Amino acid sequence: MLGAVRIFEMSEMSKRNPALGATLALAGALLFGLNASTSKVLIQGGIDPSVLVLFRSLATAGIAAIVLLFTNRAGFRIGWRELPRMLTFGVIGVALMQWAYSQAVSNLQVGVALLIEYTAIIWVPLVSLLIFKQRLRARIWVAVALVLCGLVVVSNIWDGGLNAIGVVYAFMAAAFLTLYFIMGERLQQTRDTMSTLMYSMLVSSIFWMILSPWNQLDATLLGSTVSLDGNFSAINLPLWALLLWLGVFGSFVPMALSYRALHHLSATGVGIASTAETVFAFAFGFLWLNEQISGTQLVGGLLVLTGIILAQTARPKTH
Repeated sequence: MLGAVRIFEMSEMSKRNPALGATLALAGALLFGLNASTSKVLIQGGIDPSVLVLFRSLATAGIAAIVLLFTNRAGFRIGWRELPRMLTFGVIGVALMQWAYSQAVSNLQVGVALLIEYTAIIWVPLVSLLIFKQRLRARIWVAVALVLCGLVVVSNIWDGGLNAIGVVYAFMAAAFLTLYFIMGERLQQTRDTMSTLMYSMLVSSIFWMILSPWNQLDATLLGSTVSLDGNFSAINLPLWALLLWLGVFGSFVPMALSYRALHHLSATGVGIASTAETVFAFAFGFLWLNEQISGTQLVGGLLVLTGIILAQTARPKTH
């Protein structure tokens, strides 16, 4: 019986729908873009960035475990041979990637940090080509060029100098993000999305439990109210309510969408689609936090979206 179930699960995991994968990746990028503004409000409310990352990891792992409990208890099983890969993915691809990004944004503008981090979309196909011998159509490089040019315009990188330490952290985030996309795709060739999400975020949680100052958090802070700032500054919400929103819709849901996208789409395709997070982050910054967007930034956003659409039509060549 268990063998039959396993065969069915493997059959389901073998079905790939690139269009669905692109839609899931873009939906995840939309929520991650909203998460940037939510996180900024919470940090201004007194939550340490590393504690915020710990909370997101714990919330995601916990919700994923509850979903597994009711839908696929077999997903809790993990073999000894899987542990090294899961530990590597959870620590480097998830925990360290989030840490490097948080360090980058503390030294650079958010748009610039995202621009550098998403150079991973160049690294992913290069790694896939050099290590895994994956053959790619020429148009993927045109898509990459469009996305990078668009991100340069959106970030307004020419308006100020770059902090050297921030740049180092941003490129570290790009390296970790590359591993995230590649390992996430390959882990789900033998494991379902929800259990991959749960175990990787559990590893990330343990990592941050050791390194973040969570035990120094003033519990009374959670009951305080915080202004939503910007165009919604008149609205005040309990800090715990914003944390709850962030845990569900700023972490679990977009992470689940991103992981599921890797089930249907190549790491290269998901990586390029995910760069839309930068455009969405600027859009929410304008609509919510009243951060201004220039006409040239809108042009850059169109270049990014054009590159994403082109990338989704660039299916890998067969060997």
